Amino acid sequence: MKTIKKIKKIKKIFLGVAMLTLAATSFAEVGAVSAQGNADSTPEQLLVEKFAPIIMLKAQEEACDPDGEPYAPTSVEIVLDNPDILLRQVGNDDPVIMRAPTASDLYGRSLGFFLDFAGSSYKPACLYEQDFDRYSDTVTGDRQAVVYANIAQQDDRPGELVVQYWFYWYFNDWNNKHESDWEGIQLLFEASTVEEALASEPVSVGYAQHEGGERASWTADKLDREGDRPVVYSSAGSHASYYSSALYLGRRGTEGFGCDNTDGPSDRLDPEVVLLPNAVDDPADPLAWLAFEGTWGEHNAGAFNGPTGPATKDRWTDPVDWHDDLRSSSVIVPSGDSQGDNIVHTFCGVVEWGSGQLIVFETSPLRMAITIGVLLLAASWLVRRTAWDLVASEPLALRRRAGQLLRAAGVTYRKRAPSLMLFGILYLPTAVVVGLCVVALSKLPVIRQILDLASDDSGVRGAAVLLATGLANSFAFVAVNALVASAYTQFDRDGVWSARDAARRTLSRVRPLLAGYVRSFAIVALLTISIVGIPWAIRQVIRYQFLPQAVVAEDLGGRDALARSTDLVKGRWWHTAAMITIFQVIILLSGSITGLLLLLVLTELPMWLFSGLITLVYALIVPLAAVAQTLLYGDAVAASEDVPGREAAALVTN
Repeated sequence: MKTIKKIKKIKKIFLGVAMLTLAATSFAEVGAVSAQGNADSTPEQLLVEKFAPIIMLKAQEEACDPDGEPYAPTSVEIVLDNPDILLRQVGNDDPVIMRAPTASDLYGRSLGFFLDFAGSSYKPACLYEQDFDRYSDTVTGDRQAVVYANIAQQDDRPGELVVQYWFYWYFNDWNNKHESDWEGIQLLFEASTVEEALASEPVSVGYAQHEGGERASWTADKLDREGDRPVVYSSAGSHASYYSSALYLGRRGTEGFGCDNTDGPSDRLDPEVVLLPNAVDDPADPLAWLAFEGTWGEHNAGAFNGPTGPATKDRWTDPVDWHDDLRSSSVIVPSGDSQGDNIVHTFCGVVEWGSGQLIVFETSPLRMAITIGVLLLAASWLVRRTAWDLVASEPLALRRRAGQLLRAAGVTYRKRAPSLMLFGILYLPTAVVVGLCVVALSKLPVIRQILDLASDDSGVRGAAVLLATGLANSFAFVAVNALVASAYTQFDRDGVWSARDAARRTLSRVRPLLAGYVRSFAIVALLTISIVGIPWAIRQVIRYQFLPQAVVAEDLGGRDALARSTDLVKGRWWHTAAMITIFQVIILLSGSITGLLLLLVLTELPMWLFSGLITLVYALIVPLAAVAQTLLYGDAVAASEDVPGREAAALVTN
């Protein structure tokens, strides 16, 4: 009996071991299939799945958020056999050939045909995003990302093999808005066969960006990878592919014209891979759409036209040549607060605005013509509202109308260029010193605690950065105004214009100048913080504009100088506000236009050198605005002291 029990026990142990062994073997096989693909997968399918990209999309905070990416790479099935999609032929009002075309219907169609989606690409609003969400839920299920893969070799480069990944996007919502978008990346192998490629690693990766792209070696630091899978940061709206999360600058066709934004936070996509053949010769093939040579979107002018499909692109037929022509880098806009960065962001905004105006012209040329005409009439009326005859630039206290004042400022700048340029150069260290002081203040325990509490609030931190930058620039401008006013005061008294003496006099008045500036800043800041006091804050900003001139020209203390400035502006607030605005616009436009020209002409200029040049340009322009503001002060003094009128006292000079 005991023997029988022992035998049964041994059987149970043996059976348990067998089951554990079988389970372990099964798990190992499942793991192998998961890592290598389906056991029945071809070498081609294994290759494209092994190196399938991970795609990072700029996150949307909410539906229809224009700052995020609303679309994802998807299957073309969302536009095929879709009753909302039309197939049209170009010409004679673009007649409809059929509704809901299938892959077979597109097979062999030439460039004269195009797909037309619901809506207008010129005015997308949120329609395309909503349609994309609806189609995606139906076709791919909860917006499942899809990429198409193609394995290609170039006839004259037999020792190299390329794996391409094509991304189909439903809509391109960038400067060149258009229905559909085809983007992607490709991997270059030093291999003659798929099997050789499977047993090796790529030597290089190319990311498509508009009309060109950028390449990186497989081991490059800039290439982000998850194992064998490259990570692609897709630019919001344009869908150009980049290597990292940043803001990129484009100034030519191969880079795109404008700015591409891949900045985070980002959503990670792990797409399904669909392998494409090199060619399709059967209209019944589910991939027959690959033989469609027409455009995958609405027929429009130029860059607003829909794109053609993958098989029509140069990189489909000559992938290695395309790869060789790629750039080795892209221009990343540094995150900072330099004048150069500001110009780049201005460039981004100008290009986007220009694209919008081009759309207006395309859709409503009459409206554009009327708008331009009204603006020209308004500008002409404003110019005729003042006198532009040339008047004396000295003495300081003299009545001058707006046009006369601007011309007199130009005369002074031309006559006193060396000293005024020196004042402008001094603007740079002044701004730096004040900026460092603000940074030092931010290290104080109380202020640091406030900033730490706001560490997750980018708006608060951004406001703090703007505050620091504004303090530095505004006090530097006050200092330059004080230097100019000192030079004018000495010239009126001694008939000598000396930059050295002006600097000495200004240094001797630093304490009241700083006291007046801090007092004015505190008053304006408190009014602004109260929200309801913002209108009064604006009023006080204009009233305090003559602080530096009153301190150095009239030897007043900080509080008295603010009171004097207020008295001079009284009854002239709108005139003073308009002129101050003009001076600031002159600074902004001069620097911006110069910067934009540098960006467009010197496309190889490094960003650090560009930022330095723009800062120097601003430093040379600021003294001109300071001269104009000091002459405005002189006009206010002359008006308050009842100096003879412009015609009697203003002597024409050459």
